[in-house]
Amino acid sequence: MSPPLATVRLQLHSGFTLADACSQVPYFARLGVSHLYLSPITRARPGSQHGYDVVDHGQVNPELGGEDALRALAAVARAAGLGLIVDIVPNHMATSTDNPWWHSVLAQGPASPHAEWFDIAWDSVDQDLHGKVLAPFLGKPYGEALAAGDILLRHDAQSDRFFLEVHGTPYPLDAESLRTHGPRDAGGLADYDPATEAGRERLHGLLERQHYRLAWWRAAPEEINWRRFFEISDLIGVRVDRPEVFDAVHAMTLRFYEEGLIDGVRVDHVDGLSDPIGYCNRLRAALAERRARRPEPLRTPDPYLVIEKILADDETLDDRWKVDGTTGYDFMSQAGAVLHDPTGEQTLTDLWESISRDPRPFSAVANEARDLMLLRHFPAERLAAARALHRVARLDTRTRDWGESAILRVLWDLLSVFPVYRIYADEHGWHHMDRVRFEHAATQAHARIRLDRDGDDGPLLELMSGWLGGEPPENFPAAECAARREAIRRFQQLTPPLTAKSLEDTAFYRYGRLLSRNEVGADPGLFCMAPDVFHRRCAARGRHFPHAMVATATHDHKRGEDTRARLAALSEVSALWSDTVMDWMNRHVPATYSGAGTLSPHPADVYMLLQTLVGAWPLALRPDDEAGLQAFGDRVSAWQQKSLREAKLRTSWVVPDATYEAACEDVLRKLLEPAPEADAPARDIAAFANRIAPAGIVNGLSQTLLRMTVPGVPDLYQGTEFWDFSLVDPDNRTPVDYAARMAALDAPDAADPEALLANWRDGHLKQAIVRGALRARRDHADVFEQGGYVPLPILGPRGAHILAFVRCLEDRCVFVLAPRLCGQALRTEAGDDPSATPTALPRIDGDFWDTTAVVLPHRYAGAALRDALSGRERRVGADSILPLAEALADFPVALLVAA
Repeated sequence: MSPPLATVRLQLHSGFTLADACSQVPYFARLGVSHLYLSPITRARPGSQHGYDVVDHGQVNPELGGEDALRALAAVARAAGLGLIVDIVPNHMATSTDNPWWHSVLAQGPASPHAEWFDIAWDSVDQDLHGKVLAPFLGKPYGEALAAGDILLRHDAQSDRFFLEVHGTPYPLDAESLRTHGPRDAGGLADYDPATEAGRERLHGLLERQHYRLAWWRAAPEEINWRRFFEISDLIGVRVDRPEVFDAVHAMTLRFYEEGLIDGVRVDHVDGLSDPIGYCNRLRAALAERRARRPEPLRTPDPYLVIEKILADDETLDDRWKVDGTTGYDFMSQAGAVLHDPTGEQTLTDLWESISRDPRPFSAVANEARDLMLLRHFPAERLAAARALHRVARLDTRTRDWGESAILRVLWDLLSVFPVYRIYADEHGWHHMDRVRFEHAATQAHARIRLDRDGDDGPLLELMSGWLGGEPPENFPAAECAARREAIRRFQQLTPPLTAKSLEDTAFYRYGRLLSRNEVGADPGLFCMAPDVFHRRCAARGRHFPHAMVATATHDHKRGEDTRARLAALSEVSALWSDTVMDWMNRHVPATYSGAGTLSPHPADVYMLLQTLVGAWPLALRPDDEAGLQAFGDRVSAWQQKSLREAKLRTSWVVPDATYEAACEDVLRKLLEPAPEADAPARDIAAFANRIAPAGIVNGLSQTLLRMTVPGVPDLYQGTEFWDFSLVDPDNRTPVDYAARMAALDAPDAADPEALLANWRDGHLKQAIVRGALRARRDHADVFEQGGYVPLPILGPRGAHILAFVRCLEDRCVFVLAPRLCGQALRTEAGDDPSATPTALPRIDGDFWDTTAVVLPHRYAGAALRDALSGRERRVGADSILPLAEALADFPVALLVAA
């Protein structure tokens, strides 16, 4: 097969299995994708809804149908001309006793054959954890759990084995501990009954002799002695850098690739690994080595390999990675930013500062969130990194006097301002961009040190810069080299979870200037992107990573692609939105927040709620539809609770404030009460959402066409070929109605532009754009795979409102036209009255474009072009000019190919 033409991401679980995916292959083939891109298929924790909590890398999840179902899917897909790409999870596994490796560690401790397979500090300086692993899975403090009977000694008669039962979960017991401190037989269980003081003492004595220490879940941030996935204490880091672990983790995946069942992989959370670049090189080599043994028709091309990696706005991958690219969060940010109107930035900034009473930019909010995460959520990881640095200091007489406390202070300063997810220093030290990133952070950390401590720790920061890669570890004796590499590893494996939890899961929920920019892979402080910058980014991807994924929706997005597209339209009517919001807050949410314990939501929380209601308002929802409002309210309620708790300001997951959350819920429900009155909140919100809906739809169609045509492999997240007004998970992982989507392909008006536009709210219009673009990708596969990317010159007064470019290979060209900032062309008869219900179609009238035209290459003078989306023919002028009023006469977007 060729490199992927386009993928569709499918979320597998017991409610949508491999067999269910198999039944949809005919639909995906007709839609035009080339590969099914599957969420993890390895055996996961029972009942997993996502597959990232792996318990066995050597088995296809039986809840998905097992290996037989995978083989059946692969066969049906191949017969339809489709391939498979699978998501793999090398970074972590579930700390579940269903995990045989973890079970072995609990039972045998350091003597387990898997003791070094997980990232566990067996040599903890805490004597209570020396040679043990912390098991922070108790619902209450250990002593209370013991007294409450949450920990029980049990006996299995069939196997004649004793085990612990903790909250219904079995835990193994060390054989020697049972011999010396356990009952002789089942009859002795009563002596270990925690309901009695003597029983508790005996049970405690037995527990103290295990290779794990049961603890309250809230002890994990302070006490944990193993690497977690982010701050999730039931996912443990895997040492996939060890050859034997790499082989065990990847054996099944590599076998499936060799047998031709799959064509490539997506690597989850690559930045969590100790050496991401080395890992990718090793995986690339392992796949390539097996390519020659694949079935004959499948030996070309190279295996497809992409990584889940969040890039900063000015960050790129380099050629050390040996991957095809990222999974597309970078493009998602770029495609969103270019659709935001820069003239609305200051008005929306002023509005946010007025409502939130917080004038700080996003960067300051993010740094504050980092400080919180370092203090409350990652203190154990921070301490481990400081101790690793302290060991380096002790190896040199010139630095041995720097104490652990001082190192801890400076490390905090550095981590709190670190600008990217991570750097990639190794035994050779920093790469060029590593140095740039680190020195940027060091400059900011110096400023904090001068401000807070008169610069006392400045010299130590200089030393730490060298220890963390500024000085290549290979230049030092073996012991010091090893210590420096360990310090580098600790630091570089801390910055990714710290950044993710600080930005995506904290600051994104605190800063609400415009929520369309609060998205994974984006910087909310970067409000918009100029077209020329967007073009440069796309061209660069085409030169360096032409097969990188490009996405606009994922299973991890904060808001659906069309929710963001509608919110982006607010940037074009910022003054109107500002006035409207202030009016709503005065009329519909009059209470004033007065601090902790208040019965009124903070205005910032109300403002983010109002954005969410406007952005996600269903296209068919009427403000008097009681059942519809209830269902919408339930969705928004789940988002609101998550948003409030993730912000960690007035409530949190750790310490929920039920009173505050109830007050916010009350406001939500009042805003969504069925609205017979003209000035009722739901009617106001519905009217404004409907007013900007056509502009949002045009944004959404532009975003869709860009994804399908820029350099890269477009990824379609399940179901988003119809409108996607979803919110954060689990709302973005709801079941997809594939019957409706297949029916839309077969509808009599499926190829009729006028009918599709007239009924635009049903989503068939978007599906038609997706299908038409995919058909063009298939018909001109070499152009999209190998062709260049060149922006087209624009003439006329509306040049700022169009993104125009050509994908060209030799003399074959495909022309793309995607409008931007065209809300003013979609005004309704009601003008600026937000209370009116608009009837506008998402089509830009030719009068708006006036004389604006795109200039095509000279050889196209007088040529006939066909719009691959509408099927209509367009004639280029003798001067190689194509008026936009003509090119966009059918749909608001166009994809032109030779007729």
